[in-house]
Amino acid sequence: MNDITLQKITAELDKALSGQWFGRVFVLSRFQMAIDFRLAESRFLFVSFEPANPRIYLIKRRLRDVEKQTGTPTVFALTLKKRLSGAELDRIEKIPGERILRFFFSGEDELGSLQTFSLVTQLTGRSANLFLLDRDGFIVDSARDTNGEGQEPGNRYSPPVREGERTRVDDELFPSNGFDTLSEALDQYSLEQDLEKRFQSRATAARSKLKQDLAKREKLAAKLRADLDNHGDAEKWKRYGDLLLANTGTARREGSSIFVTDFYDENTPAIEIAIDENLSITDAAGKFFKRYTKARNAAVEIEKRLSAVRVEIERLEAQKNRLEAAIETRDEDVLSEFTGKREELPVRGQKKKAPEFNGARRFSSSDGFEILVGKASKDNDYLTFRIAKSFDLWMHAADYPGSHVVVKNPNRQEIPAKTLVEAAQIAAFYSHARQQSKAAVHYTQKKFVNKPKGAAPGLVSLSSFKTILVEPRIEVEPIR
Repeated sequence: MNDITLQKITAELDKALSGQWFGRVFVLSRFQMAIDFRLAESRFLFVSFEPANPRIYLIKRRLRDVEKQTGTPTVFALTLKKRLSGAELDRIEKIPGERILRFFFSGEDELGSLQTFSLVTQLTGRSANLFLLDRDGFIVDSARDTNGEGQEPGNRYSPPVREGERTRVDDELFPSNGFDTLSEALDQYSLEQDLEKRFQSRATAARSKLKQDLAKREKLAAKLRADLDNHGDAEKWKRYGDLLLANTGTARREGSSIFVTDFYDENTPAIEIAIDENLSITDAAGKFFKRYTKARNAAVEIEKRLSAVRVEIERLEAQKNRLEAAIETRDEDVLSEFTGKREELPVRGQKKKAPEFNGARRFSSSDGFEILVGKASKDNDYLTFRIAKSFDLWMHAADYPGSHVVVKNPNRQEIPAKTLVEAAQIAAFYSHARQQSKAAVHYTQKKFVNKPKGAAPGLVSLSSFKTILVEPRIEVEPIR
């Protein structure tokens, strides 16, 4: 959070919180807490002193959701409860030129004496921290252990020393994005960022698990092939046994080598066969026949196992491709099949008007028609059956999983051929047919698209359609 955003948040918090009473403290994570000031609409003060992303604003949450997320109280949280419980917030000030807010409280102790404390939220990157100060500005306790003058309990508080003069270039106010307050905009942005991090973490975990499973199968396949090689050529061992018996009376022996006539070759050359010099020719032949039987049986069994492993590898490769497609299209439903529970945004405390549908990419055709492309299976359903109108043009890659594509047609015009091709190219591009040189795309008016009862998200049936063959590509500009 930059300086200008913190100035706006300070004014917003001061207006909402001044005169309110300090209530419960909820420890949401190691570096995050929420404080109840008994505000209407189930609002809480949220503070994050995480070094990578310190921030402060009001959030709207159901109390039971906050309680569910709350962990074991920290020593600092217990100190806040002891010193500030029931205290009134007098005012909030921002230290000029610093990303530091100071909350001033007053209240009575057990003996009825007036006590004043202040809570410092230091949102300064690596030195981000929370401090409870007494009336003289000395540090009573801190959320994190930090070093430096004015940063340790017992010291008079002072902002952290900067490592050289640094000029912040991100001096623009955080955009409100249509929300009523800056807190709501910051909260929504933070929730979406956290959701994205969790999505990427789940995607990485799923990829890693598939990679491990594939590596195990490939290692097993390599071991089976090595075992097969170690058993040798079964037909070779049988041939040696036959030749030794056929040449019992004529074979020439030199130490551990036996020279016999190869009756399997039409030229009947003499060949050398290595055997144990302590074995007779008959016993050596018997040993080769045993090796033949063992190698033959092993070949049958190992090939069965290899075949099963190949099937498993093919299945895992298909799963890998499916996973990558789900990650690319941000299909939470498919990703959940690999990782378990789907991630959702927390439920807000106050019911808000339905947000704008964000589950689609937007493009504009050369002829000015808006093209919407679903991102995930449920987004596809919402786009097709909630956003698209009867005379809008609907598209989907034929015989390949992919996004639903809708060409908006509010005036019920005839869709120009160029727009038809551009939209079909996009439909092919956002499907598993992307790597093909050409792909077939079905298209029809939305009124001919139906949802079979009990069908999985994204699955539809068409009562009438046409097909166009296009190159998977994007030739139009996205709508920002």
